[in-house]
Parts: sequence; C-alpha cells; structure tokens
Amino acid sequence: MSSSRVIVGRTELKNPLIAGSAEHLIEADGVRCALRAGAGAVVVKSTNNSQPARDQLQRAEYLALDADWRPIHWDARAPRETFIACRSGLTPQSFDAWLEQTAKLDREARTLDSYAVASLIFDDLESAVRMARAVEQAGLRVLELNIGTPYASQAAKHAVSTELDPGRVTEIVSAVRSAVSIPLWIKITGQSERVPDLAEAASAAGGDAVVMAGRLLGFIPDVDTFEPMLGTTLGVGGYWNLPLTCHWLSLSRARLGPDKPLIATNGAQSGLDIARMMLAGAFAVEMSSAVMLRGFDHLSRALWEFETYLDQKMVSARDLIGRAADRRKSFADMPLRQDNWRNYVPRMTTAGVASDRRTTG
Repeated sequence: MSSSRVIVGRTELKNPLIAGSAEHLIEADGVRCALRAGAGAVVVKSTNNSQPARDQLQRAEYLALDADWRPIHWDARAPRETFIACRSGLTPQSFDAWLEQTAKLDREARTLDSYAVASLIFDDLESAVRMARAVEQAGLRVLELNIGTPYASQAAKHAVSTELDPGRVTEIVSAVRSAVSIPLWIKITGQSERVPDLAEAASAAGGDAVVMAGRLLGFIPDVDTFEPMLGTTLGVGGYWNLPLTCHWLSLSRARLGPDKPLIATNGAQSGLDIARMMLAGAFAVEMSSAVMLRGFDHLSRALWEFETYLDQKMVSARDLIGRAADRRKSFADMPLRQDNWRNYVPRMTTAGVASDRRTTG
C-alpha cells in the first residue's frame, strides 16, 4: 500500500482527497476533470425525489467576499481568506438520467483506481430507500446519503433535510442500510451542538463512514443597499470553518472510537488542510468550494502538497489519522500559567483609556 492510500470502512482509496458534491460536478465532464486531477473519489452532485429541490438550482446564486465583506470576482485569483456564500439546489437531471450518468462515470472511475460516489439528499424515507436500491442495482460502489444539508429551514417543505435528532438519524440510516449492501457514507449537519451524538447514531445504525459536518447558515447585510446579500439566508463556507470541522472530528472520534471512519468536509483549502483534518480524526477529506472557485487543477495542487508533506514528515496518510485528536486535553488538564492573561490585554494610558500595546511600547 502506497503512503497516500487509506481505507474508509470497506472502501480503499488511492489517496484521501475526495472531490465533494457541488455544481461543478453536475455534468459528466466536470466529474471526469476531477477524476483526472487525481481525486481518490468524486461525489457527484446530489439528487432526490423532490422537484422543488431540483427547481431551486434555477434560483441559485453564488458570492465570493473579501475580508471587508466586499464582493470579489469568482475565480482562481480570489485570496485564500475568501468567504463563500450561496443558495444552491440539486442536479436538474431526472433521477433516471442522473443514475445512468453516475453509473457510467463510476465505471470510468474504476479504470483510474477511483470512485464516482452517488449522492442522495434525504427528502422522505420511502423515496430514499427506493433510490438507494436503484443506486446499488445500477452497479454503483458507494452511496453518500446526505441528511445534513444547511437549507432545510429555508427551502420548500420536504425538499431537503437537516436532521438534528439522533433518533431520527437512527431511523433513516437503519432503513437505507437494510435496503442496500454497498458502502454507505452518512453526511450530517454542523448546525447542532450534538454532532457527536448524530455521528454515533449514524455509525451505530450501519453507516460505513460519517461525513462531517455540513455547512452553516449565515445572513450578510449589505451596508450600501441595506438589503440582505443575495436576498436571503445563505449557506456559508471557507477556510475559516476548518477549526470547527476539526473540533467535531476530534470529539466524534473520542465518542465513536478510533476504528469508526470519519470523513471531513467544510474548510479544506490545501494539501496541508487535508493533513490538519486527518490529524483531527478524518480518514479522508472532501474538498468542494475551493475547487468550484479555483478550478479542477486545485485538486492536483492540493494532492501534490499533501504528498510532499508526507514525504517530508516520512509518514503515511494512515499515520496521521487522529494523532492530534488523541492528544487533545481538557481545559482542566492545562498547566497553570499565573496571570498569563495580563500579557494579552491592552495597556492603559495615563487617561485610563486602553490603547494598542504596539504603539505604547
């Protein structure tokens, strides 16, 4: 096994970089570009049985913002700190057309030692079970079931799902698990303080891996127009979310144990970010917004950086998994540092007004 290969449950990947589901993976050529860029797997753009969810794509809009919340061009020149905001939708294809295309792409992916992963977004139990069976019957090798989209509270009723109750997660995952035998990855929300509980429920109910954690909702006022940017609440993401994802990974690893596969999503921008998420407990890492913003070559660059890092550290990808998470301590375990806090507050002027310590010596 090469230094980059990882095993996620029953699925061996040639490397831990997964191209996560988004609009650039709707068309077959987009998936092919991601495969040729070297991704260990590509999760195709999701579908379900809801026509409103497909219609939402025609209302979709996307925004890249700089550090001052000013819109900037959507292209590879955007700075690393770019904030991504959007309202999205599902693939516009019919289920039958989507399934035929995805099955064909997975056959092509096999020749590249990769996977085209089918992605279903939960809308109702009956249709989810029916579609999952169809996915397996079509010959697809891995299914990602997304029960944690950020948009459920904003979308049409029953269009998509943001499951927040572990009991409900158990019900959904158990039903789909009973319907199919292929590896099942469960994508859960980050919009909860119970992410480890959701992960535990998904794993215990038969999920081969848990993908965490879906994007958050945000609202950005425009100070010039007094309007909401893009008119509504938005799904938000970017580099800033990496610490949140790593936090949930580390807590979920502690809850589930080191042998239960976790897949990171939301916040990875580079090869070193892949390493960071793996050190926090991820077996593999999905990268989506960075690729949609910067192009498919971004996958190749991230993979090169990650593999260079492995060589420099003389470790394998598998050696990284959970190493930082397993060394995480509680606040109570930290050593006493008497009055250390005083080194981080501004000094006072003679007038009693706080001033920047950099200008007051």
